[in-house]
Amino acid sequence: MIDNGTARDSGKQRDRAAEKELEGVPDKFLEGDDHPEGEGYLEDSSEPDDALALLRADLEKAQQDILYARAETQNVRRRLEKDISDARAYGATGFARDILSVADNLGRAVDAIPADLRDDSKFKGLVAGIEATQRELEKVFAQHGISRIAAMGLPLDPNQHQAMMEMPSADAEPGTVVQEMQAGYMIRDRLLRPAMVGIAKRAD
Repeated sequence: MIDNGTARDSGKQRDRAAEKELEGVPDKFLEGDDHPEGEGYLEDSSEPDDALALLRADLEKAQQDILYARAETQNVRRRLEKDISDARAYGATGFARDILSVADNLGRAVDAIPADLRDDSKFKGLVAGIEATQRELEKVFAQHGISRIAAMGLPLDPNQHQAMMEMPSADAEPGTVVQEMQAGYMIRDRLLRPAMVGIAKRAD
C-alpha cells in the first residue's frame, strides 16, 4: 500500500516539473485561457487578401511604368535616328545655298560666250575649261543630292516656282512658265531655292 504522504510528494514534484516546462510560455497559450478561439493569436483572415491585392496593384503599376519607359525610349531613339539622318542629308544646306550664286555666275559666263569664240583656236581651251568647271560643279551637286528644278514649259508650281511677272502669250496656256530668270534647286526632297520665273497670261 502506497503511503499518502509519498503520493502527495510525487504529485508536487510533477507539478513543479510541469511549471518549469511552462516557464516563459504566454498565458494566452495555456489551457483554460479566457481568450476566444482564434482571438489574439490568429491574424484576421482578410489581411492576407488585402496585402495580396496591394501587391498585385503595385505589380500592375510597375509593369505600366516599364511599358511607358520602353515606349519613351523608342521614341527618343527614333528622334535621334531622324536627327542624325537629317544632319547627314541636309547638313550642307547652308553651304549649298551659298554656292548657288557661284553656279549662277558660271552659267552666265558659259551662256555669254559668243559662238565664234568657241571655234577660235585662241579661246577654245578657255571655253573648254569653263564648261568643264560647270560640269564638275553639276556633278558635285548631284553627289550631294542637289538638283535643278524644271521650270520652262511647265505649269506654275507654288512649291517650287516663284512667279516674278506675267507675260502675254498666244502660244502658252495661262499660268505656264515661259521664262526662267533664275534657276531653282532642290536638296533631296527639300526646297533649296525656288525658281524665279515669268508665267504666261492670256493675250489681249
